[in-house]
Amino acid sequence: MHFERHGSGKPLLLVHGLGSSLRTWDPIMPALTAERDVIAVDLPGFGRSSPLVGPATVGTLTDALERFIEAEGFQGIDLVGSSMGARMVLELARRGHPGTTVSLDPGGFWSDRQRLVFGVSITASVALVRAIQPALSFLTRTAAGRTALLAQFSAHPWKLHPHLVLTELRGYSASPSLDEALRSLIEGPLQQGAARGSLPGRVVIGWGRQDRVTPASQAATAQRRFPDASLHWFDASGHFPHWDQPAPAARLILDSTS
Repeated sequence: MHFERHGSGKPLLLVHGLGSSLRTWDPIMPALTAERDVIAVDLPGFGRSSPLVGPATVGTLTDALERFIEAEGFQGIDLVGSSMGARMVLELARRGHPGTTVSLDPGGFWSDRQRLVFGVSITASVALVRAIQPALSFLTRTAAGRTALLAQFSAHPWKLHPHLVLTELRGYSASPSLDEALRSLIEGPLQQGAARGSLPGRVVIGWGRQDRVTPASQAATAQRRFPDASLHWFDASGHFPHWDQPAPAARLILDSTS
């Protein structure tokens, strides 16, 4: 798995979401690396990492992440995940990973109806972005274009940096594992929980109040399944708090894992 490592201090591992890459963390990377040794990974079949040999499901990607942590000697490292990556780090916590876990807007806690809406809307978004790839460079340079393209994901997409948006949306076509991982999210099992007192490390779940991908109502389900987790709300934030509220998101991560 390709990764980048910057900063110094206590190690911190960042795990991106579906169709994304380690570049998704760029808005908060300066704040994190000022205090921590930050390792940001590209999951298999995303960014610059080769796909897995075999199925690319939430489960197999989590297994690969677990193997990466062991192989690189990162046992006990603090974990931060976004979206699908947020679900993956929660699963590692459930499996007994001893570090602190910060999970930002995780998937896997939807009702049947919410899962259906997620599947239809995200599949349509992926198809649209793939169809307009030649125009993305132009569209992402304008506030109106960023708003139209990322209204589902951000509470104020017009404020996002054009290069961040362009990189993110190009991943929809460039990620060979996206379709299979998306199908796993839509059709696969929900995220299992952890009984009270069973988690060896601290777990913090962050949620954007304006999240349109994993709606804020799902936070209650996440807390029921992870009763030992603490819940933090981000105001004026969509699915990616590290984009919409970078300073508060970085502060939550640093304070939670200090």
